[in-house]
Amino acid sequence: MTPPKPPHVVVVSAPSGTGKTTLNQRLTKMHPEVQIAVSYTTRKQRPGEIEGVHYHFVSSKNFHDLIKQGQMLEYAEVFGTLYGTPTAEIQRLQAAGKTPLLEIDVQGWRQAREKLPDAKSIFILPPTVETLWQRLEGRATEAKDVRWRRLMTARNEISSGNLYDFFIVNHTLDTAYAELEAIVIDGKKSKITHEEGIRLCQQLATEFDDAPWLHKLSRELADN
Repeated sequence: MTPPKPPHVVVVSAPSGTGKTTLNQRLTKMHPEVQIAVSYTTRKQRPGEIEGVHYHFVSSKNFHDLIKQGQMLEYAEVFGTLYGTPTAEIQRLQAAGKTPLLEIDVQGWRQAREKLPDAKSIFILPPTVETLWQRLEGRATEAKDVRWRRLMTARNEISSGNLYDFFIVNHTLDTAYAELEAIVIDGKKSKITHEEGIRLCQQLATEFDDAPWLHKLSRELADN
């Protein structure tokens, strides 16, 4: 008897501030058959975080050892911190009959996409760059220059939208969640075609280049 194929992998990426983590957590809560792959990170454990649940917290040396041993499916450095997904984590979830959900950035997906040819890759976009900045501004725990760096990183990430199969625009969390659930659980196509998704990425890139408010903000930060 032929053994069943392991569940497909789902990849969800998005610029910081787009609601990716909230949407993924809601999906896994509503559908326990989908589980977020636990990543390794070199950053410090925060209050309330649980080892092996939120992340595996390791030293920089241990992380680099895993890379040298070829155990990382993907990894990236984000603002000085290393994050990565071990191949063994995907295998563990699939062996348990779960659908692994990789919550990774564009850097990580560039590395992993050839290793996961059957994965469903989903890119979540903000409606506008200004909306994205407003959401980042809501993070009172981060300094303004950190939020600015996140916005500039988003610019580079959005330019790589062509790497993804599906697109969701997060106008509201409820509508974005309904689309995410339809793609992952029901196997439906996204409301936005791939061509429309690429055009939306191009429109956001144009806003990055041309928006007067963004040029003004850049000058203000440079003066401080």
